[in-house]
Amino acid sequence: MGLADRVLAGETRAAARLMRLIDDALPAAEAELRVLFPKTGRAQIVGITGNPGAGKSTLVDRLIAHLRAAGKTVGVLAVDPTSPFTGGAILGDRIRMQDHALDPGVFIRSLATRGQLGGLSRATSDCARVLDAMGKDVILIETVGVGQDEVEICRLAHTTVVVVVPGLGDDIQAIKAGILEVADVFAVNKADREGADRTVRDLRSMLELSQSRGGPAGKDDSEVQIVKCVASRDEGVTDVWAAVEAHYKHLQQGGGLLEREKLRARTELLEILRERLLREAVARLAQQGARLDDLSLRIARREVDPYTVAEEAVRT
Repeated sequence: MGLADRVLAGETRAAARLMRLIDDALPAAEAELRVLFPKTGRAQIVGITGNPGAGKSTLVDRLIAHLRAAGKTVGVLAVDPTSPFTGGAILGDRIRMQDHALDPGVFIRSLATRGQLGGLSRATSDCARVLDAMGKDVILIETVGVGQDEVEICRLAHTTVVVVVPGLGDDIQAIKAGILEVADVFAVNKADREGADRTVRDLRSMLELSQSRGGPAGKDDSEVQIVKCVASRDEGVTDVWAAVEAHYKHLQQGGGLLEREKLRARTELLEILRERLLREAVARLAQQGARLDDLSLRIARREVDPYTVAEEAVRT
């Protein structure tokens, strides 16, 4: 039985092995993904994003418990930042979710960003597809928490939950980061803190202002729910999930689900094309006897400009 067949049978070890191949960008992964693709499209994908320290991991941990109590199987992809110096990552989210480590109905995988902007790893979408194929009902994707670059999640998830907390200037940050365009649900976490009600009012005011200006295409800010919770005490988590479910049903009934899938497909296709064209361009330069280090040195010395080098690399 091949690796893809074992994943379709729900085998955890096979899924973990395939995700390793994907994360390492090995060619063998693509052949397996081709087999899996027709069997995907059944899972509900939920993105969890927000500023560092907002309590994303704690909320994810509590959502897992809530979903398991409801009889749903859960896959979790937790994306952590990659060090620009060592290439390694502190994959700390598994530590925060240890309570679910032995649950056969939960699969948790940490991924490094590999330098990818947008809060997501390039491998995130493919790993989500593996979880979908192995039969997980809900896939939770927790982004890295970098703030202003963290908008790619809305192109992958069906529903995006933005976690904010009172007292950290989230209203200002939301405007800067384009969070209004991303959020389908706002979870005001640590709502036992002073200023929680003000944060809710500020968010609602910004949503109303965005709606009056037309908002982003295809986005109805009147559908965005704002829910207060205290994830560390498991308070309001049920309400957060109820808001997620309401948004998902709204997408199913109004045709928005297909639009989200089209957006995801377009993003993936462009990313695959970008990677392949880059790989072919670098290979073409190597065939011509040009090494990237040598070309970089010549550009640094102003012996050649980078535009000419790039033009020669892509010229057929």
